[in-house]
Amino acid sequence: MASRISGKVVSISESGDAITDLTHDQLVDVPGDDRTSIECSGHTTLGIYPADHDQPEMTYVAILGNSGCLELSLIGDSAAKFLGLKVNDSVTIKW
Repeated sequence: MASRISGKVVSISESGDAITDLTHDQLVDVPGDDRTSIECSGHTTLGIYPADHDQPEMTYVAILGNSGCLELSLIGDSAAKFLGLKVNDSVTIKW
């Protein structure tokens, strides 16, 4: 049986990362690998990475950010500008 957590984007960082209201504590039992999909504003990524990941430039990733919450990031660019992510967008995590 699939599991799901829903949240929303609550702010956009200076670098253009979408910061969600999903805290690290809420995600403790969510698998971090590619069994987990994260969808926001029609864009989907697989897996949840630590803040010190080594993903390549222009990769759309979900990270356990320094904010204490899940962050959606486009490595080396602004996820907000490039993907159109904005405050109040819905975020759905499925596994």
